[in-house]
Amino acid sequence: MGNQKHQPVGVFDSGIGGLTVANAISKLLPNEQIIYFGDTAHMPYGDKSKGLIRLYASRITDFLLYEQNCKAIVIACNTASAAAYELLRDKHKGSVPVINVIDPMIEAVIADDNIKKVGIIATKTTIGSGVYQEKLTRRKPALKFSAVATPLLASMIEEGYYNDNISRAVLESYLSNEELKDIDALVLACTHYPLIKNEIAAFYNGQVKIFDSAEVVAAKLKWVLEKEGLNSERKTADDLFYVSDFTESFERTTKIFYGQQIRLEQCNIWR
Repeated sequence: MGNQKHQPVGVFDSGIGGLTVANAISKLLPNEQIIYFGDTAHMPYGDKSKGLIRLYASRITDFLLYEQNCKAIVIACNTASAAAYELLRDKHKGSVPVINVIDPMIEAVIADDNIKKVGIIATKTTIGSGVYQEKLTRRKPALKFSAVATPLLASMIEEGYYNDNISRAVLESYLSNEELKDIDALVLACTHYPLIKNEIAAFYNGQVKIFDSAEVVAAKLKWVLEKEGLNSERKTADDLFYVSDFTESFERTTKIFYGQQIRLEQCNIWR
């Protein structure tokens, strides 16, 4: 595999929430072909063991690298990033860059010295893993933070409830949590949450800096591709979107996450 500029970028998630990341990449890097894989047959990853998630992530990465000839891998899933990133990075070191959704967010937060206290909202699994808390403590001990699980948000968004009275009421309940009092910034530590970024910003009247995983990860990919000399000057093929299990509801929901209708293709990589 020759790491040529025209090769596609591989993006994967446990489902279709990572399409927010794929969409941000497409907007920031319009010359890059994206090949997306959503492991809908095994979603959600949050209730799987670390070993099983690593197995899934390794097989998907092999599919993207060796069958789809991708030049870089983006793990567009917080759970898979926490469980499998180091394994994939070490396995493919010197071959292709592997980017996760957690470290770019941490880097962006600690780089801003105006932030004294940061809030983190995510699924129960991500908050329970302590991964953001551990990395922030280690990288910038003086920074205060509060981590709050917001379990209703992902399913609410998947059902299409956002930018309405229901989503505003749920958000107000979560964001009014005492733990999030006096924060300077808020990390949206779930790939579903960029879809409610504007609602969250409105709640804080623009007084709190919002870190959107999709935009931050897309910017990190752009930096890596330029640094490695892998950025494409022109798009040579259409984007492709694979899922391990297809249903019409998945295809309908993709419009929510990607911003436009796309065609999903079922691909069984577990044979």
